[in-house]
Amino acid sequence: MNFYGNYITDLIEKLASLPGIGRKSAQRLAFYIINMPSEKAQALSQSIINAKENVKYCSVCCNLTDSDVCPICANPKRDHKTIMVVEDPRDMAAYERTKDYNGVYHVLHGAISPMNGIGPSDIKIKELLKRIETDEPEEIIIATNPNVEGEATAMYLSRLIKPLSIKVSRIANGVPVGGDLEYVDEVTLSKALEGRREM
Repeated sequence: MNFYGNYITDLIEKLASLPGIGRKSAQRLAFYIINMPSEKAQALSQSIINAKENVKYCSVCCNLTDSDVCPICANPKRDHKTIMVVEDPRDMAAYERTKDYNGVYHVLHGAISPMNGIGPSDIKIKELLKRIETDEPEEIIIATNPNVEGEATAMYLSRLIKPLSIKVSRIANGVPVGGDLEYVDEVTLSKALEGRREM
């Protein structure tokens, strides 16, 4: 139902179509935008247009960037012999926030999911193999999500890469810090036990 007139209703509908934005959040954002000074609203819309028109895949790791090579791949201080394979640019950003990893990344932009019609050729595996051939890394860390699709992708990659005499490792999965064991699911507990290390 149209309570506010066409322009506001259209803005709410466009915002509500974004992932993770429900109708109430869209309405709140729409009113915030309407009440912004004109120059700030124009700067926001220009940022969206600039990102849409200028963001592309890094020619090395397939991360999103606005230059040919992303800042991480271009950084000579990073360990270019260690490549962490992630599903999504957001996963890469999560690892960067830890400040514990100094290697480089490869972004797959998805995971193998036959149920959803996503096969190996639908994600950036071919680019990874080409990069391995060119860069000759010492270790590939597979950091796909610990779900069915992520595990299938990890197994597939491992089978492709191990014959190339490159060390392939998988991130450990386990109990989140601060979590109570009684609330942790069985798969996570099993993985935590499996990935145990000597103290």
